[in-house]
Amino acid sequence: MTIQLTERAARRVQQSINSRGAGIGLRLGVRTAGCSGLAYTMEFADHRQPQDCEFESHGVTLFIDSKFLPYLTGIELDFVREGLNEGFKFHNPNSKAECGCGESFTV
Repeated sequence: MTIQLTERAARRVQQSINSRGAGIGLRLGVRTAGCSGLAYTMEFADHRQPQDCEFESHGVTLFIDSKFLPYLTGIELDFVREGLNEGFKFHNPNSKAECGCGESFTV
């Protein structure tokens, strides 16, 4: 079971945590939303929750609620620049389809 960041994503997350001045890592999850049914969530983690599974990737600690593991196992999070836009991009091997805008997915 792997959950990982690319080196670019890890650098960006670490820079954001440092700028924020607090946090022990990044919390990933999913919520019901969008035209495909599910959307990714990402937030700073200030402490570990009892239901969290913990992963380490390029020096960044990732926290995922165990109920989200079926949706996120094997995922890779990248930080990309496309023209004038930049942001995080999820590469999810469990995703069967994504909406046209890339904001939601289905498993």
